[in-house]
Amino acid sequence: MNPYFVGLLVPVAFSLLIHKRRKAERKRGVRVEVGGEPGYAVRNYRFEQPVETHWEGVFTLAELFEQSCKQYVYLPLLGTRSLISRETESAPGGRSFEKLHLGEYEWKCYAEAFKSVCDFSSGLIRLGHQKNERVAIFAETRAEWQVALQACFRQNITVVTIYASLGEEALCHSLNETEVTTVICGHKELKKLIDISGQLDTVKRVVYINEEGISDEVSLARNSTSWVIEAFDEVGRLGTEAPVEANMPLPSDVAVIMYTSGSTGLPKGVMMTHRNVLATLSAVMTIVPALGCKDIYLAYLPLAHILELAAEALMAAVGASIGYGSPLTLTDTSSKIKKGTLGDASALKPTLMTAVPAILDRVRDGVRKKVDAKGGVAKKLFDIGYNRRLAAINGSWLGAWGLEKLLWDTLVFGKVRAILGGKIRFVLSGGAPLSGDTQRFINICLGAPIGQGYGLTETCAGGTFSEYDDTSVGRVGAPLPCSYIKLIDWPEGGYLTTDSPMPRGEIVIGGPNVTKGYFKNEAKTNEVYKDDEKGMRWFYSGDIGRFHPDGCLEIIDRKKDIVKLQHGEYVSLGKVEAALIVSPYVENIMVHADPFHNYCVALVVVAHNELESWASQQGIKYSDFTDLCQKQEAVKEVLGSLAKAAKQARLEKFEIPAKIKLIPEPWTPESGLVTAALKLKREVIRKTYENDLAQLYA
Repeated sequence: MNPYFVGLLVPVAFSLLIHKRRKAERKRGVRVEVGGEPGYAVRNYRFEQPVETHWEGVFTLAELFEQSCKQYVYLPLLGTRSLISRETESAPGGRSFEKLHLGEYEWKCYAEAFKSVCDFSSGLIRLGHQKNERVAIFAETRAEWQVALQACFRQNITVVTIYASLGEEALCHSLNETEVTTVICGHKELKKLIDISGQLDTVKRVVYINEEGISDEVSLARNSTSWVIEAFDEVGRLGTEAPVEANMPLPSDVAVIMYTSGSTGLPKGVMMTHRNVLATLSAVMTIVPALGCKDIYLAYLPLAHILELAAEALMAAVGASIGYGSPLTLTDTSSKIKKGTLGDASALKPTLMTAVPAILDRVRDGVRKKVDAKGGVAKKLFDIGYNRRLAAINGSWLGAWGLEKLLWDTLVFGKVRAILGGKIRFVLSGGAPLSGDTQRFINICLGAPIGQGYGLTETCAGGTFSEYDDTSVGRVGAPLPCSYIKLIDWPEGGYLTTDSPMPRGEIVIGGPNVTKGYFKNEAKTNEVYKDDEKGMRWFYSGDIGRFHPDGCLEIIDRKKDIVKLQHGEYVSLGKVEAALIVSPYVENIMVHADPFHNYCVALVVVAHNELESWASQQGIKYSDFTDLCQKQEAVKEVLGSLAKAAKQARLEKFEIPAKIKLIPEPWTPESGLVTAALKLKREVIRKTYENDLAQLYA
């Protein structure tokens, strides 16, 4: 070997070795003595006490927004794409699809946004909304949603947030339980409200966001209900003509009653105070580096989800720009984007975005399918580049670094990055733990670190967060500065804080971000919320975790997802599903275990392209996709693929589904089988496929 080359390699290798050792020795979380139930508690290594506010003199979300608008006056804040045309395209089989041609982003600066907020705030009062009454926002994520939210905060009006995909029963329950008098909604949501108008006890006013084609519903609502019906812009005009003085909230006032997506039964309303949400925002400010007015954030997740609501509040707090999109218009190839026109990411070129694991899994699968379809040299180059970068990320000094990294980024991964605009510098993943495979894939292909977070609606999304330089996978980071994380023993499940080599137990979160409880549900609140002798509030998550030596948390199980089989073996349904979903044939999966049998079964939502491609190679004839899913050869092939994935994940024999049913239709929030965050609604799925599950055990 060339001596000069060796001379270069030795210092590089030594530098990497020192870097790895320092990272291995670094403590990101440290043990702390806390009150309440005994356990193993950890705090963020930089803060001895939980953080409550990052901004001097700011204690509510209303104060934070006003301060930002006065500080970043003429910078762009809220961006919306204009609609150029709406077309209908026909597809084989008689189906038709709506395609949109969207224009460039049109922006409101901070000053304009603040005026819109003040006008709408005054307009609500002029419309007749009374003190101590509640407003519900029932719409897709968009600029008007954020304006309405901030407007309510300025009058100390509690906002009830409701997922746009919520079914009729859950919608009625949410509106009636909170005694909402004013609803702000979009076109589709107005249709739903009209359908259930006879079941709503307290609604008096409906403010609709003006959209193309909404006039028919507006006329119907005016003729068939006693509600006051007014356009969003008209409410703003009322406020412009007759301004009302702000009625600013206190930190202890309830800002939001956020209804969970209801993965089990009817949704519960979580009461979040201004202090609660501000604590999470303040903590994240200390973790993500250099957040500021140069950042552009792509907003497309539901604002009724705490992850999105907190993210947008944080963007406004630092002077960033928020461009609104939707999951169906996100990329140039998204289902609602007209061919040859730009998706949201291409038009916006964001630097930051949030995502839930299900969406990142789809990005990964989509890229892989495209690469596999190209085949040949393109696929070989991608595989070589990916493996070289993977080696580097895993710490090998023989991986692709420096100029070689730049080469692969330019040659291979630049095209992948262009899918999301090519400027992404940080991705925040929350909602559920992200698989190591997906985390590495997104990191390499996008060239941006993924900040894995763990939190719940009940903790205002605050809990843990992986730091910018933490490239480890399978973990969710150290405690956020607003939270203490405590593990407590769960002997029934075999998880103890004395376990070796790592303490394990149920995850309990304490801090100023822990919410007041569930609205009008004292029994459930008392079951999972506890105040200790020092005045700290704790939330019992039901998730099982373990702490790594550096103080980072890993989610390993879920109490409610564990089923005891006939012979006494415990099956963790979530753990098995996470292992099996890596099969190329699996779009979604629900594992089911009957305690009166000694094996488990599964419902598998099949990936169309993969199974059809396999059937074509095998020469299997079928009339339609439903017919293919019923063929024994297809069931056998998918079952074999699941067994392979189970072996790779080292699952026990009793954890591997012995029988499966292939499901041809996707599970979507609209079908009611998954939540808006794409989590399984187990009970709903069990009831829907009751006969199929019974047949699998017959």
